[in-house]
Amino acid sequence: MRRVLFTFILSLVSSCFQTTTFASNKPTQDSEELRLQDMLMNLLTPYIEKDLHNYYYPKIFSAFSPIVAPWKINVIETRRVNGFRGFILEITFEIEPTDGGHWVSIGKDRMTYEISSGPKVKLINHTHVTTYKYLLE
Repeated sequence: MRRVLFTFILSLVSSCFQTTTFASNKPTQDSEELRLQDMLMNLLTPYIEKDLHNYYYPKIFSAFSPIVAPWKINVIETRRVNGFRGFILEITFEIEPTDGGHWVSIGKDRMTYEISSGPKVKLINHTHVTTYKYLLE
């Protein structure tokens, strides 16, 4: 009996580690979750670009306004603010805005948005992590 219980617990623990390891890797194939994440990023892009423009232009770059490349957005965390099935949600991601022409990254930012019914999208936190060296031709 102990051996069966031990085997069950060991398999449960090992499956948790496998799931964690898999979740930390970048996706290599399409999935429902990835499509939903990409749709969300497409819908949030105008808000993100507006907030990045307010930060970068003209203080950091005056020749152009930053553009969001959907493949340069990494979702860090999502959570419900007001509990189970509450419809006030937060999403935090790291983004590397680009110059828009050659898709050269110009920096890295961490942004948190609150999304609620309406829809209402509000920037909660914006942390500029770094500015990359950019050579204008």
